Amino acid sequence: MPKNILAEMGSQVGLTPARQNKKEAEEWARRQSSRGGQMVNPSFEPDDFLPQSLSPVKDDKKGRKDKGIFLVNMKEKNIEEVEEYEPYDNRVVDHPTTNTETLLHLLKGSLGTGILAMPHAFKNSGYVVGSIGTVVIGVLCTYCIHVLIDSCYVLCKRRRLPSLTYTAAAEAALNEGPDVFKKCAPYAAHIVNIFLLVYQIGTCCVYVVFVAENIQYVLKQQFEIDFNITYIMLCILLPLIFINWVRDLKYLAPFSAIANAVTIVSFGIILYYIFREIPSMEGRVPAGRITDFPLFFGTVLFALEAIGVILPLENEMKTPRDFVGKFGVLNRAMISIIILYVGMGLFGYLRYGVEAKGSITLNLPSDTEVLASVVQCLLAFAIFVTHGLACYVAIDILWNEYIGQRLLNSNHRLLWEYVLRTTIVLITFALAVAVPLLDLFISLFGALCLSALGLAFPAIIQTCTYWYYVSDSERLRMIIKNAIVVVFGVLGLIVGTWTSLQGIIQKLEEGDDGNSTIPFTNSTLEN
Repeated sequence: MPKNILAEMGSQVGLTPARQNKKEAEEWARRQSSRGGQMVNPSFEPDDFLPQSLSPVKDDKKGRKDKGIFLVNMKEKNIEEVEEYEPYDNRVVDHPTTNTETLLHLLKGSLGTGILAMPHAFKNSGYVVGSIGTVVIGVLCTYCIHVLIDSCYVLCKRRRLPSLTYTAAAEAALNEGPDVFKKCAPYAAHIVNIFLLVYQIGTCCVYVVFVAENIQYVLKQQFEIDFNITYIMLCILLPLIFINWVRDLKYLAPFSAIANAVTIVSFGIILYYIFREIPSMEGRVPAGRITDFPLFFGTVLFALEAIGVILPLENEMKTPRDFVGKFGVLNRAMISIIILYVGMGLFGYLRYGVEAKGSITLNLPSDTEVLASVVQCLLAFAIFVTHGLACYVAIDILWNEYIGQRLLNSNHRLLWEYVLRTTIVLITFALAVAVPLLDLFISLFGALCLSALGLAFPAIIQTCTYWYYVSDSERLRMIIKNAIVVVFGVLGLIVGTWTSLQGIIQKLEEGDDGNSTIPFTNSTLEN
């Protein structure tokens, strides 16, 4: 892995050489003739295939001259020499977004309620391990996003498509990989969709609990009204169903804009409470227990990772080449996000120590100060609106990919769509009520879903994408590099999932005492 990985991967987004010379073309022709005129991977080459379209790397590129797999700045590519089809030039977007708009969308997609959970995550890791761990996880996530974007770009060029979704890219890549992956290709899209669905539904569960918990806290502290949190969830259930009945997101746009403004103001007030008193080092540990680290890993990964919005944002850009690069939109956004997460986690933990709750809003002195209660109400409103946006992704996957396709000729197609929307909201509501310890529940989602979506899958997609188009030495390097990422992701998935499940079972058994009130004081919150 490069020493300066952020700078390196910023401008490096491909595995195809920047130049195609005559000698390489002759070598490619020699390879074809040696195989009886068959291409390296004939199943997935365009009909009007030209040797330079795949830009093969010579097998005799050995020794000092063989620099292995290297990445190419999209801005420096000679498109005519590399390949005649350019996906970016063939994209038709009705309302393309500018670089600044894309940056803001990416920040909003990553900077949700997850940042409020960082002090609790640092409580599990310690301030030194937490700071270093957040940076490492953030850099690894950013690297994997670059890998995914590059693989999608190359697959689009080969298949002459302007863009690909995550699921389509996974299926296309596995079809171009070795035989063992080709057998899995028909199931790739369904597997990715399942992980995306679990991720989005888990996020919506957190939103339900966050809204209800903050309302409950305000009612108890300001008005001395002690409602069971389940009753509060029932009160917001009908409004949640109505907001998810909105079929066109443009009608939610004004509320989303208000929610964004409210979130920014609320974060500012939270920072005021954090720095109103000088954070103390007394009782704060630099490293937590190793058994709690998987909980930290799952929480940070679930909060940091925005893999679900990356490709849609890049596909909607007016200048998609600017998404990558040393100072591209992605690197600028992720560097800002990592700094903000480390800052909130570090100073929030130093301020509240072991008392840090699953949401830092629950540490605010709302029993004595009205301003703290105002922040809790404002964020509850903002997250309530965001529930409709998060649920939209799950609805879109289920309806457009599966259910809607089977009801094209139905006279009750619209009715069934509303039934689906209502059902998804009811599922998120039921899970939120059934699992009271959402700090462990969300750590479970982070470890289970995003270890796969954000780490393992991009590495597998890249491996399959370039399997037949690099030299033997480069393929070996690629396998080693991606195997490390996959192993890290799988270990995070297994250990994080097991630790979270153990914690959930233990807490549920300890809390099963017949009390009517469920202690939701440690719910960890995601974007």
